[in-house]
Amino acid sequence: MNLKQTAGERAAEFVENGMTIGLGTGSTVYWTIRQIGLQIEKGLQIRAVPTSEATARLAAELNIPLIDFASTAKLDLTIDGADEINPAFDLIKGGGGALLREKLVAAASKKLIIVADESKLVADLGAFPLPIEVVKFAWETTARRLEEIGLKSVLRKKENEVFVTDNGNYILDCGGGKIVEPATLHQQIKLLTGVVETGIFPAMADMLIIASENGVRIMEKSGAEKIRGENK
Repeated sequence: MNLKQTAGERAAEFVENGMTIGLGTGSTVYWTIRQIGLQIEKGLQIRAVPTSEATARLAAELNIPLIDFASTAKLDLTIDGADEINPAFDLIKGGGGALLREKLVAAASKKLIIVADESKLVADLGAFPLPIEVVKFAWETTARRLEEIGLKSVLRKKENEVFVTDNGNYILDCGGGKIVEPATLHQQIKLLTGVVETGIFPAMADMLIIASENGVRIMEKSGAEKIRGENK
């Protein structure tokens, strides 16, 4: 069973005709986007804002209508993945390098649905290195500022080259142990000169769609939880 596919495809059920939605980035929401493409072939009419150039290319291949983010004030919902999720619905995102656009789109959405397999559920954030997007200029100085608040960072590379985000920035992957107060740490990091955005999404998710070998769990921030089998 492909748990990422199971979770991703289930999320597409929440997309309704006439919606304007945000399309996340990553290996789980990939399956959501493909499923939405199939629904569009059957007549679904929506508009979408992609959170990365990679997502934009995939959506275009599937004939999903894309719009300029500036042309809409609010999105009906956004579907995205996460690298870690704690019980308070705090997230770490940015493993795919699209954290800034993902956060901008999520913040403009009436509802944020997170799709993931059960391995992403954790008691406390922090085992996954925290991505922090920083400006290229004097990034070494920014890294030292992060170290002063207890975050040791590594400049992200891909195929032996420094990774550059769609926004032309660098990413520092930081380790500092268990994150006890995600919102507080997020604010602390944001105050540092040179930091563009953090991969902490404090309490931004409204719904989790979590796939496991036992089925799909749909959890809402209100505390309600539904457990559905793989087959409806």
